[in-house]
Amino acid sequence: MTGRSALRTGVLALLWGSAFLWIELALTGFSPAQVAVVRCALGAGVLLVLARRARQRLPRGLWPHLVVAALFCNAVPFLLFGIGQQSVDSGVAGVLNATTPLWSLLIGLLLGSERGTTPTRVLGLVLGFGGVLLIFAPWRGGVPGWGVLALAAAAASYAVAFAHMGRTLVGHGAPLAVSAAQLAAATGLGALALPFDRAPATPNATAVVAVVVLGVFATGVTFVLNYRVIEEEGATSAATVGYLLPVVSVALGALVLGEPLTPRVVLGVLVVLAGVAMTRTVPGGRPPGRRPPHRLSGVPTSVTRRAADLG
Repeated sequence: MTGRSALRTGVLALLWGSAFLWIELALTGFSPAQVAVVRCALGAGVLLVLARRARQRLPRGLWPHLVVAALFCNAVPFLLFGIGQQSVDSGVAGVLNATTPLWSLLIGLLLGSERGTTPTRVLGLVLGFGGVLLIFAPWRGGVPGWGVLALAAAAASYAVAFAHMGRTLVGHGAPLAVSAAQLAAATGLGALALPFDRAPATPNATAVVAVVVLGVFATGVTFVLNYRVIEEEGATSAATVGYLLPVVSVALGALVLGEPLTPRVVLGVLVVLAGVAMTRTVPGGRPPGRRPPHRLSGVPTSVTRRAADLG
């Protein structure tokens, strides 16, 4: 992993991890469905502006794939995170989201798209999941069941989306336009749930600022970074960013929201990070989950290189 890729992955983890804080604050004035729709709409607006400045146009024939990606990467998980965080702390939400790489690796193995699987990587995934369990401490009880299930389902939905995006959307040469179209589709899909949402909006200054930051930075900017990581490192490697989310979500939850930060939680975060390092260790020095250049997403090397150089 190059220094440039590591920096991009770190910024992505920071922005993505802070999303749980912004969701928690946005829920003080909006319902989960309202937060999800506004988040997608603002993110789409940011990316549309960036795509227009970069003179990128959406390649033809992508809309069916974009709708599937929008459903599993945006509409469904964004709604589920809002529902889950109504009863679960933001730090715990980030921890549960860290199970995404486990699902992503499993999907990759089932589809035959995963490369470089070794005992060390598998052990790293197990160790990382053990760190998640240490932070979550299910044996202590007290965590609402439905909220946990909603958050776990959101993490699994991300894994499905990463696998689909890695196969169908990467390497088309217009990442900003593709991301903008995907979020626009997610806005439409999310809006379908609004007529069934009977919770009235009671906006306050904190909620409004939170949902704006969530949409602009933790969604719009994050999508640009996410596509770059998927393009250069592979879908599974992009999903391993989820392992870094407990660091950000737990820290922000403790500092901003006063959520408990115990030695057990700190130790669990360190164990998760150790697991992440192990999942990225493969023979030959090539990052896991990254196909040889001429086979990346079924697109010629010249096209994938141009896509990686954009933005």
